[in-house]
Amino acid sequence: MKLVKLVLFSIVALFVIVCFIGILLPSKVLVSRAVNITADKDSIMPLVRNIHEWGQWMEGLDNASGQVYSDTHARLGNTEVKIGTVTETSVVSTWVNQKQQLQTSSITFIQNPHERLTIVQWQFEQELAWYPWERLGSMMNDKILGTMMEKNLNKLKARAEKNR
Repeated sequence: MKLVKLVLFSIVALFVIVCFIGILLPSKVLVSRAVNITADKDSIMPLVRNIHEWGQWMEGLDNASGQVYSDTHARLGNTEVKIGTVTETSVVSTWVNQKQQLQTSSITFIQNPHERLTIVQWQFEQELAWYPWERLGSMMNDKILGTMMEKNLNKLKARAEKNR
């Protein structure tokens, strides 16, 4: 009987410790990458503001796993992507996966008026619930998302510099 009590107490104590560690982790995750493109912002913007053009530089939309429904709506694997706001300097979209987890993506263009160089910054932001497994799992977001973002930004750079 003492062994059963010890096991139960240990499981509860471990769960409380994991929850406490999870609460210490941030509730918002931000993954950001940037690339310098030797081209005007106006020549890069058409590749980003229209999802039909994303297949030229975004992995997943260049093959059968992606499906484009309109200029602002697509499915990328199990994720629904919708472009929401397009301004002169940014494109903001929402990404919702099959578990209904929402991520906000923003691609921002920073151009030096004296040079033909545009900095393209892409970031994903996600609000996390209090669940410890969700917060602990988010520690992998930078590695997983960041690698994909770098690859796609380099494809965007090659495509934009080829078009100039």
